[in-house]
Amino acid sequence: MKYFYEDGKQLISVMAPILIAQVSMIGMNFLDTAMAGHAGPEDLAGVSVGANLFMPMITSINGVLMAATPILAQLLGRGEKGRISEVVRTGMMLGLLMAGLMTGGYFLAADYIMGGLGLEPEVERIADGYLLAVTAGTFFAFPMMPLRALADTAVGTSVSMKLYLSALPINAALNYFLIFGHGGFPRLGGIGAGVATALTYIILLCFFVTFTLHSPFLEGKKLFSSFSVRKDDWKEYLGIGIPNGLGIFMETSLFGFIILFIAPFGTDILAAHQAAMNYSGLIYMLPLSFSMALTILVGMEAGAGHYRQAHRMSHTGMKMAVFCGMAAAFATITGRFEIARIYTGETHLMEIITLFLSYTAAWQIFDGIACPIQGILRGYKDVKIPFYMSMTAYWGICLPSGIWLEHITAEGPFAYWQGLVIGVGFSALLMGIRLHQVEKSQNKRCVSVSSD
Repeated sequence: MKYFYEDGKQLISVMAPILIAQVSMIGMNFLDTAMAGHAGPEDLAGVSVGANLFMPMITSINGVLMAATPILAQLLGRGEKGRISEVVRTGMMLGLLMAGLMTGGYFLAADYIMGGLGLEPEVERIADGYLLAVTAGTFFAFPMMPLRALADTAVGTSVSMKLYLSALPINAALNYFLIFGHGGFPRLGGIGAGVATALTYIILLCFFVTFTLHSPFLEGKKLFSSFSVRKDDWKEYLGIGIPNGLGIFMETSLFGFIILFIAPFGTDILAAHQAAMNYSGLIYMLPLSFSMALTILVGMEAGAGHYRQAHRMSHTGMKMAVFCGMAAAFATITGRFEIARIYTGETHLMEIITLFLSYTAAWQIFDGIACPIQGILRGYKDVKIPFYMSMTAYWGICLPSGIWLEHITAEGPFAYWQGLVIGVGFSALLMGIRLHQVEKSQNKRCVSVSSD
């Protein structure tokens, strides 16, 4: 109990600022959807389509760039601070490269994808404009991620919290002016939400660069004084980042891909689906914050060779994350009508949203297990096998289950949400098995070293 209290206190001190920062970050998407919904159902549906196409890509690429966190954590754990600037520089260059690839993908595939969705012309116009704006913003969002990893590991997670919190009201104000056309700005509707998000990314990057340059702990002048990088840093970054990013893509792309099956049920179903998904993304920040905090703490202990302490921290984190996941699910069920009211004032649409939210509560429990385990494994730099597990859970079980359920039941679009619950549950099971295998192997190594 003593260790649980001490480890829990340390975990909360790292996790709480991450949670506030993540909620602020996802809050931009939340504001986009909620405020666009009050501009009209076409704006809500258009933003929903654009966001569902955009989010799998940005979260997956962020997953690649998140490789900086375990690399930096283990470097700090070993006391090897000399390599930090080159690792961060490598991540920023990789971020710019990824932004270029994503922009190229937009111009090559966006029109084809939009045409295949069979959307109403106005919904398609808004979706395309929103997607173009947020894609342009990735040239600022992606290079920011390694700077955030540096601040989180070397200084503390409260830095990111303060910077993201300061950006949220800026995003809200920009949405107000650009969506509704206040203050002399043109009324852009849902497209204005995308422009506001892109401008907020620019401001956030300026915040992180300024902090890095002026912090005596981060050696910002050394970081930005050269373009030199090491081949080994690229290799390690990609070796950890690509499997991690693909693993995230297996999950997030499925959530985006399901919109292809939801769209034929009509604009109301599509808008309700996006409202529930938007809320789910907000609640997902809780297990994700546990995951990111555990990557830092477990990574530092593993880098120092303190595997027993790393295992103890991971077990403490899992107990806390599961409890929080169950609490979040209970809050969703009991407050689903109030949640639906945030997104719309139309009674019919509210009823559909509350049904989707009931399924959301179920997978919140499983997310409270699977997501923190992924963070722990990332702290150990174990990412390849979890990637294959994610692919199996989401594309081998989740989607086929949804398709099968739609064909044998009269549940319609809700069948795909039932499939999501099955897939997330299976992911939690597989991740738990993998964590047990990794820790069992490390325990044997510790015993072998002690015997020697």
